[in-house]
Amino acid sequence: MRILVVDDEPEMAALLVRGLRGEGHEVIAAHDGVAALGEAGTEPIDLAVLDVMLPGMSGFELCRRIKERDETTAVILLTARDAVDDRVRGLDAGADDYMIKPFAFAELAARIRAVRRRDALTVPARIEVGTLTIDLRRHRARAGAKDLSLSRTEFDVLRVLAEHAGDTVSRAELLTEVWETSENIDSNIVDQYVSYLRRKLDLAGAGARIVTARGVGFSLTLLDPR
Repeated sequence: MRILVVDDEPEMAALLVRGLRGEGHEVIAAHDGVAALGEAGTEPIDLAVLDVMLPGMSGFELCRRIKERDETTAVILLTARDAVDDRVRGLDAGADDYMIKPFAFAELAARIRAVRRRDALTVPARIEVGTLTIDLRRHRARAGAKDLSLSRTEFDVLRVLAEHAGDTVSRAELLTEVWETSENIDSNIVDQYVSYLRRKLDLAGAGARIVTARGVGFSLTLLDPR
């Protein structure tokens, strides 16, 4: 798991980094909110451990911004203040859990495992169709070792088709799943995005392509490897 640790106390940050690396995680550290946002924007992170009292930007605000970028990123807030209002504010900002300093590292490790376990029960980590891999947490798609450059809408169309790989998905279903409505929207927009995706999958040699069922919809189908 890739974890971002943000704490302006060097000793605490070093302790967390050392402990989490000992648990087998990839860990990056920052000492203020602005630097942390930069780190989070460089490569996707799975979980963030944030101190509430940070210079420049509070942990509450940092949590909110991280969740805006990717709501699947889990966040655990750390604070020295055991106040109900603070806990409520943190949870309202999108935090998945809240810990009061001082705490035992073993408890933090257990909380991290619990948060990720809970996420794993609600959202599958990825979908695989042949050599095509769709990472649902990081909103990435790869064809073999090649990253596919997809817009958010293209990704969502591909996700829906991959969830029903081999079956035909109607235009109305795609409109409802991706655009959240099938009313007052020209269904030709689906054909447009399917065309974009089809071209990108073909260029990447994805081993799967989108097949049109005339008058019905589309299906993501594995290509014959011969």
